[in-house]
Order: sequence, then structure tokens, then C-alpha cells
Amino acid sequence: MGYSQIDLHISEGIATLTLNRPEKMNAFTGTMMSEINDAMDRTDADDSVRAVIFTGAGERAFCAGADLTPDDGRAVFASGEAVTDLSDERVRDGGGLLTLRLYQSKKPLISACNGAAVGVGVTMQLPMDIRLASENARYGFVFARRGIVPEACSSWFLPKIVGINQALEWCMTGRIFGAEEALKGGLVRSVHPQGELIDAARGLAREIADNTSAVSVAMTRAMLWRVPSGDHPMAAHKVDSRAIYRLSKGADAKEGVQSFLEKRPPAFPLRVSSDMPDFYPWWGEEPPYE
Repeated sequence: MGYSQIDLHISEGIATLTLNRPEKMNAFTGTMMSEINDAMDRTDADDSVRAVIFTGAGERAFCAGADLTPDDGRAVFASGEAVTDLSDERVRDGGGLLTLRLYQSKKPLISACNGAAVGVGVTMQLPMDIRLASENARYGFVFARRGIVPEACSSWFLPKIVGINQALEWCMTGRIFGAEEALKGGLVRSVHPQGELIDAARGLAREIADNTSAVSVAMTRAMLWRVPSGDHPMAAHKVDSRAIYRLSKGADAKEGVQSFLEKRPPAFPLRVSSDMPDFYPWWGEEPPYE
């Protein structure tokens, strides 16, 4: 689709986004960030897409972190320009711009980590909903070993996924750890032989695509990521009640009940592009960077 550092393939309701710089272990660049964000716009707008799988080209790496020797000669971790006002847009972290976009996705995101995932290579996976690893996957929140700090909004995402104690240990030591430790620590859902990883990810994507309402899944993703930040369960009750009220009167709820009673696969008619509940999004605009 005209990309230079990623590949986007859509087939039978599943999009596969491949980080495609195998000669540099799929190292992250500003171009890669822009291309992934554009791909997310495409998959959100395409009603045929029910889930998006992320993986890396080759068998060595998912993403080996930021490109430390970028071809364009730019600074590696942040803008090389002198900026005095820290609210300046040039200060914004590229990894954070990416993870904020992934967080906003209307489609389920599945990570199939097929090798090294260091720095932004692991933090970009945190907003994904299900994370799988190959047996040779290696992870590292190595920022303290590079003289910087965790980026890509990982100080928000990581403790929510693995708990504060595990997040602190991994980030303060900056050590590289394997797939089994990632599994034990709650970072990944399962570990698979390299040759079976994509099939396992596709199996999960297929389960979503074949059995669920796209509108229900989009609402559920937004609710589970956003509602836990509330101070009281009333925040969840408000959203639950509105969503159940609206969706229960819709065509997907009718089809869900009818297909269950008739013991057949569902054929949900509603579309994310046009049929989300009238109160979605309920959280308003994204806070400004200032």
C-alpha cells in the first residue's frame, strides 16, 4: 500500500501489519511511526477488518528499538533542535505518538512478537490487547541503561498490565529477559514455537472475527481500556448502562440472540464506521500536549 518500512496485508477480515526493516532488525524510525499511524487509520475505516496482528519481518526481531544510526542523520531519541518551551510539539516523543494512536484503535490489536523487542520495540506492544511471543522472543525496557527513561506512555501502560512491582524491576534494571519471564510476569498471554506464532495469533483473530459483533468489540475495547481510570465503579455503571440500553435495541443484539437460538454462526449487520452508539466517544477530546 505504498509503505517503505511496514507491510500491511488484509485478508479474510484480518489485517497483518509487519514491521519491515529486517536488515536493521526492524528498528524504529519516524517514518515507521508515521506509516503505522496511517495503517491504523486505514484499518479503523475498513469495516472488513475485524482484528490487526502486528509482527516483525524475519526471525531475529520484532523491533530492536530505536534506530541508533538513522539514515537521515537525525537525533535518535528526541528532536535535535534547541527548544526552550517543553510544551513545543517538537518535544513530543515519537513512541508516545504511536502508542496514543494504537490506544485509540477501534479494532482489536494482537502482537505476535517473533524475536527481539527492546525499548520502543516492547513499549509499542503495550497498547495492544493480546500479546503472544515466540520461544526466541527477548524483551528489554533498557532505557536506564541508555541514560534516558521509559517512553511511549509506558509509565501508564506497563503497571496496568504487569503491576507496579514488576514494572519497576524491569525498568530499573533495564535487563533483557526471555519469553518465559515475560509470560510469568504477565506481559504476554502465551509462548509458541517460532513456526506456530502467526497461526496462533490468527486463531485468536479468527475467533473474534467469526463470533462477535464488531460494534460490541469496539465498545468493549474502549470500555476496558478507559473506564478503570475512574474513581468509583459508578463510572463503569454509567457507561455499561448506556451501552447495554443502546445496543440491546440494535440489529446486532437481535442477531446475537437469534443465531444462538437457531444454533448457527452469527451474521452481525452493524458496522463500526457507521453504527457506533450515539454517545460514543463518551470521553471527549484527547487532552492537549502542554
